[in-house]
Amino acid sequence: MAEAADGVFPPADGSVTVVPQPDEREAGVVAFSAHTVVFTREDPDWVRETIAASPADPLAAPMSPFFLNAFSARTGRVINTIDLLTVADRLPGEPPLPVVPIEDREHPRVVRALLFRDDVRVWTTPGGVLLLGRGVAGRWEVAIEVDPEARGRGLGRALAVTARHLLPEGEHLWSQQAPGNATSVRTFQAAGYRPVGSEALLVHRTG
Repeated sequence: MAEAADGVFPPADGSVTVVPQPDEREAGVVAFSAHTVVFTREDPDWVRETIAASPADPLAAPMSPFFLNAFSARTGRVINTIDLLTVADRLPGEPPLPVVPIEDREHPRVVRALLFRDDVRVWTTPGGVLLLGRGVAGRWEVAIEVDPEARGRGLGRALAVTARHLLPEGEHLWSQQAPGNATSVRTFQAAGYRPVGSEALLVHRTG
């Protein structure tokens, strides 16, 4: 992931790389240009054989419903969605938006975030919420929320830029956007987040 954040990608040769999942919380698939990485504790031979059996185009097969459904059934996990995966560099100096940290670990947004991330940090500003936390393979991830009445004024972009200033030095900041959520995709790209690939995470059922 660190290499991809710096613009160094796996070879675009149509191959599939299978690696151990970094922790118990997530398994999944990351698709780069003509190269896919599957992280799981399952048998790599099963992964490759199941992908090969997909009726989808070989380049699309690792992200096809056929493989993802089989992967989910095999592991007993659920797939939330297939996201666009983006990344941005840290920005120096003070953030452009004044934000106030939430110290209450019982706050509903903090409690939910802790299901999916470690080292969670949450800030608020009038009309919005900003969250940073360590997700897949320890990478820093950002999520933002904008209240309905505050939308359409550039607050989402300001929060996404602010997150880059709050990031620890020397780190990259990752974000996932549902491809159909064009507003979110435009917001993060306007804030300097670069598309890297697509990602499907398989997580344990939470209820």
